[in-house]
Amino acid sequence: MDFDRLGLRPGDRVIDMGCGAGRHAFEMYRRGADVIAFDQDADELAGVLELFGAMKEAGEVPDGASADIKEGDALSLPFADGEFDRVVASEVLEHIPADIQAIGELVRVLRPGGTMAVTVPRWLPEVVCWKLSDDYHNTPGGHIRIYSDKELIGKLQNAGMVFEGIDYAHGLHSPYWWLKCAVGVKNDNHPLVKAYHQVLVWDIMKTRGYSTATRLAEKALNPLIGKSMVLYLRKPDA
Repeated sequence: MDFDRLGLRPGDRVIDMGCGAGRHAFEMYRRGADVIAFDQDADELAGVLELFGAMKEAGEVPDGASADIKEGDALSLPFADGEFDRVVASEVLEHIPADIQAIGELVRVLRPGGTMAVTVPRWLPEVVCWKLSDDYHNTPGGHIRIYSDKELIGKLQNAGMVFEGIDYAHGLHSPYWWLKCAVGVKNDNHPLVKAYHQVLVWDIMKTRGYSTATRLAEKALNPLIGKSMVLYLRKPDA
């Protein structure tokens, strides 16, 4: 996700809806935003809150930035209308049966003129995963739909948002998931799966911010087989 494209600025009040382990929330906090990490998983949120504290103690965030967690339901966000300058919903909507209602809540809490980034699995890589393995998606809380670009953009536009652009990300992750689906999504001890996973972890942990072979490879793969599509949108001024 490109936070510059989102328009994120220090002091912005932002919500990471369905934050999971908090990757995007941490980066926005690091950039000086006032962050709310929102999720329904209390255990995940506890870990996010702990890392928020560690980041502050380590001096990784600018003075004045703040971060907190909030547990709740995506279909009924406990926030006022127009409370946030930026809204992020990453890899969430594909899990929610009432996705139109969830989109309505995201739009409601975004201020007029504010911006939103929404990411979901991209159509082609996701279709391949579904074809290779029923276990990939037939799990409690798993993916219940595959979005096309046109479908999701249409739903967001129908909710009142203005579409401003699309990008694709995580091109290195698609072959990894195809491999997992081919050998069994729970077979994490398969030698090829373990080796590929080590590459991905190394890339995330060791190469952040540097131009490396893996970064160049992913940049080349993203337009073709990027695992996620990223939509950027703006709420019209009142």
